[in-house]
Amino acid sequence: MTRLAIIDYGSGNVRSVQRALEAAANHFEIPLTVVLTDDPDRIRQADRIVLPGVGHFADCAEGLAARQGVAEALNEAVFRSRRPFLGVCVGMQLMADVGREDIETRGLGWIPGAVERLRPTDPSLPIPHMGWNVLTDIKPHPLLDGLGPEPHVYFVHSYAMNPAHRQHVAAWCDYGGKFVAAIARDNLFGTQFHPEKSQQAGQTILANFLRWKP
Repeated sequence: MTRLAIIDYGSGNVRSVQRALEAAANHFEIPLTVVLTDDPDRIRQADRIVLPGVGHFADCAEGLAARQGVAEALNEAVFRSRRPFLGVCVGMQLMADVGREDIETRGLGWIPGAVERLRPTDPSLPIPHMGWNVLTDIKPHPLLDGLGPEPHVYFVHSYAMNPAHRQHVAAWCDYGGKFVAAIARDNLFGTQFHPEKSQQAGQTILANFLRWKP
């Protein structure tokens, strides 16, 4: 039985992420126990970890920092114990060195780079970027297996990560210019889009995460 911890730090989409993971596990017959937690001991004991996130980068960073011992437990679980980790939307952005949404805010520093505002070349394109869009330039990775040609996923965001090293980019998307849609490094993976809202493609990615052995 896989023990999965979803980090509960005040971000609003933890329940929808939980339901989507449980649905993926049920559909693909993957034994799974999910806990929503900000308990450092439970984080250390988990087999897999998901960090969701919606809203403002600084607010999410502050919420995570306010949970005593959580950042330290995440670092221990992810880097010492090498637990598979998935960051979703702002949860992915928090993996960067810094976020520049209104004010400059330190991230977890797991992926060198910064989170910057989307600046489409077409001024008629609205910000936030909201709705379905296609993944492009997909890098071979276990979490992206089985998506088929031109997989469509669901986005809601005004900012995106700009990694310092292009080898950390797992997939791109285009919205008046290319931006990073997914990142990967060792046992870390992050999606700017919401797999929990991305129907079949999202379920495939979540099931791949539950089976992933980096």
